[in-house]
Parts: sequence; C-alpha cells; structure tokens
Amino acid sequence: MTPTETATPRKGYVPSRFGQLHYVEAGDGEPVLLLHQTPRSWTEYLDVLPLVGSRYRAIAMDTLGYGASAKPEGPHTVERFADGVGDLVDALGLDRFHLVGHHTGGVIAVEVAARHQNRVASLLLSATAFVDDAKRGGVGGHGRVDHVEPRPDGSHLRELWDRRRGFYQPGEEAALTRYVIDALTVLDRVEEGHESLRRYAMEPRLPHITARTLAVCAPDDHFSLPSLAKFAAALGCETRVLSHGHVAAPEQVPEEFARTVLAWVGDSSSAQGHFDADAHAEHG
Repeated sequence: MTPTETATPRKGYVPSRFGQLHYVEAGDGEPVLLLHQTPRSWTEYLDVLPLVGSRYRAIAMDTLGYGASAKPEGPHTVERFADGVGDLVDALGLDRFHLVGHHTGGVIAVEVAARHQNRVASLLLSATAFVDDAKRGGVGGHGRVDHVEPRPDGSHLRELWDRRRGFYQPGEEAALTRYVIDALTVLDRVEEGHESLRRYAMEPRLPHITARTLAVCAPDDHFSLPSLAKFAAALGCETRVLSHGHVAAPEQVPEEFARTVLAWVGDSSSAQGHFDADAHAEHG
C-alpha cells in the first residue's frame, strides 16, 4: 500500500451505550485518537488526519452529541463525553492509544487519561483550558461563545459567522465555513459544550494521569495560552507555543500541528520502548 493510500480517510461507525458514534481514520499502526473542540466535528482535523495517518493509525471521532455521532437527551457533561470516548476505543479494540485533544477536546482528554491511565500511551493537550475555581466561577470568562437566537430572516446565520470571524485570518474562510456547518448541526445546544467545561472538576482528576504529557497552544489563542503554565505546574509536563494560529490551530497550521503530534507520539513510543527493555532486562 502506498503512503497516499495509507493516509486516505476512511469513515465508520461503532455502537455505544448512547447510540452510534462516528469516526474517520487514516493510516495504520499505533492508534492516535484526536478529539475536537465543541461545537465542531472531526472536520477540525481534516488536514491533520492524513498527515498523522502517514505514520500512525490516526482516528478523529465526532464527540458524543456532535457531528454525525449520537445526540442523547439530558445535559452534556465532560464525564459523559468521556464515556463516549471510552465506548469508541473499546469498540475499536484499542488496548493502548495516544490521545490528542484540542480546546474542549483537551478537557475531555484529561478525563479520559485520568480514567484509562496506562491505556493512554501519551497525551497532547492543545489549547486546553485549565478548569480551576476561577474558570468555573467565570472569572476572565467571555460569556456565551456561540449562542445565537434563530430568526425568520436568517440573520442569525451571519451572526454565527461573525461570532468566530475574529479567530480566523483572511483566506481561512473554508475553515470558518466548516465551523458554521458544525454549529448549525447542533444549533439548539450549541453552547452546552462550553458550559459543561465550566462545570468540570478538573483538579482532582489530574493526579490520576499517568501518561507522558505535552501542552501546546497557538500564540494568538489568548483564551488558552495562560493554561500552559498551569498544566506545567500541575502535571510537570512540557509546554510548547506554536509558530502562529488562533483558536482553530489544527486548521490554521495543520502541518505544524501534525509535526508536533508525530514528534510527541514518536518520542513517547521510544521512551516506552526503552522502559520496557529496561524492565525486561531487570527481570530477565
């Protein structure tokens, strides 16, 4: 199979306790699971997926309640999002996997890593909010991020576009259009992902994370950039600032984002290989 064929995206569904979960994958080898921000879908990784898939089995799922995944009733919570991730990795038979999460997807990744511990081979938190008392209390908050009221004249469609326009540069309209499509798919609950994040008790979950962790952020993403220092202090993890980009970094700097993922996964796999070899030698 040629590299181009290896990286060709393949779509699929798996059953879960909530209904079907949708995912797209590319490539083969060690699995790398990519979790998107809300109210997005797997298309946030449209350009990243085949690049990571050139060396690994890259899997981008639609978070429970978003994209083409099941949309259960009842309030969204980070814990329920993580339930969906758990159901997907079990259905795919992923005994061990690398985990990447962007924005809300990063907070979900924290919960998944805390639950599954040694099954998570490495953890990359991209522009992930450090949810502490200040965040939960709304200090430094920005109000409703994506909420719009539907109107008969359709003007709410332009309002939805304008709400995120400042996060994108001229020429990035295709990515902004994908955001609008994703948001319209869940317009009646478009804000709930952000609300669930602000209710999440993150601090008690952090000590349960055993995976080697990297926290990254784009330089213009001022919402998330301050969290790098907090994750470094709480997890003792490495941090990195990308060359440029904003809230939509996987779409704005996909090559750099993919290189960062590939390097981190590769380093983590090598480190685990050395650890396993040392352990084997000790017990040999």
